[in-house]
Amino acid sequence: MTHNQSALSTLIGEVLADPDLAHQDVFRRMLQAGLQDLIDAEATAKIGAARYERSPERTTRRNGTRPKLLATPAGEVDLQLPKLREGSFFPSLLHPRRRVDKALYAVICQAWIDGVSTRKVEQLVRALGNDTGISRSTVSRICGEIDEAVHEFLHRRIDHTWFPYLFLDATYLDVRHRGRVVSQALVVATGVSGEGRREILGMALGDAETTDFWTEFLRSLRDRGLKVATDADPLGVALVTSDAHAGLKAAVKAILPGSGWQRCRVHFARNVTQKIGSARSKPVNALISTIFAQTTTEAVLAQYKAVTDSLRGSFPEIAAMLEGAEADLTGFAPLPREHWQKVWSNNPIERLNREIKRRADVVQIFPDRDSVTRLIGAVLQEQHEEWSYGERRYFSDISMRKLVHTLHDHAEPARPELYLTA
Repeated sequence: MTHNQSALSTLIGEVLADPDLAHQDVFRRMLQAGLQDLIDAEATAKIGAARYERSPERTTRRNGTRPKLLATPAGEVDLQLPKLREGSFFPSLLHPRRRVDKALYAVICQAWIDGVSTRKVEQLVRALGNDTGISRSTVSRICGEIDEAVHEFLHRRIDHTWFPYLFLDATYLDVRHRGRVVSQALVVATGVSGEGRREILGMALGDAETTDFWTEFLRSLRDRGLKVATDADPLGVALVTSDAHAGLKAAVKAILPGSGWQRCRVHFARNVTQKIGSARSKPVNALISTIFAQTTTEAVLAQYKAVTDSLRGSFPEIAAMLEGAEADLTGFAPLPREHWQKVWSNNPIERLNREIKRRADVVQIFPDRDSVTRLIGAVLQEQHEEWSYGERRYFSDISMRKLVHTLHDHAEPARPELYLTA
């Protein structure tokens, strides 16, 4: 096929050359060819030029393709999605959020069938086209399809690379359990891989953020292949960023030996506000933020001491908080400067948390724990794929090489021969 020949015209030529082609396969391949042409046309519009075309409107160039298997009424079709050298591309006709919408639909319908839905949920079901109701078998089929994919995603192996950075966060959802509505802790782990890409590593649902709960969750990540750092091989989890929950901190120490811990600076600022009030905390937090404006490890530590000393007279309670949290708030300092802004707080996963809450707010009260896993697991899987398909890395190759050298420099005993393969 020449580069100017469309997938559909190629198929037409094959059918004319061999009229005995399987009838069903022709329809499937016709759909596949048509979809492929539409995808290529959308990519051309985004790039501003066709393949091999010279054009002043061109904004970027193609960089190969990635496969996409799409289930259709005519059968599964194999598509090739163009990758770009700069930016990312996902065809609008494939609806990247479809799995999440399907999961949300299933949860709402399940609540409606079980008779525990609110008037708002009933209205949502009708708005989705179910004025006369939906059968239990239909909901079971939808849930089964989603559950299988989500289970595979949440239990996949994660030993394909090492993850120097781990972010842990929790939120609370209302779930119906044993005839009453209870608050359940949903914990999520995201990581940055050795290649500088973000991934969703796992999630779990429990009654509360206890030490046992966090320990069990982190142990499940270890069991699935999360690599810990050792003196002999420091290429494991180097830093965990989270809030200052005592149970979480204890679990990190027990299950992830060799990793540092970074107390989220945003959460610490909120703790300061809770301690002395909103009005008084503004200038104090502004002063504390100067610690994070420094550009070298030595400057960070020196400014930390200067800020603590300056607050000792007027805000002794805040000075005491800073003294007790110095090692935790400066866990980022030994790492490459390019990484500081993205590892000293949980802000990088705030967008993910907002998407979780947006979907959960529609449901309001989940009918059971399985429905939480179904919907939130689908949300996480979609986000994971979006990060994986995006062309932009979270950290550059150069900064990741700096991190490797930094970790080896701090490891004991040193292994200089590993620099050759980093």
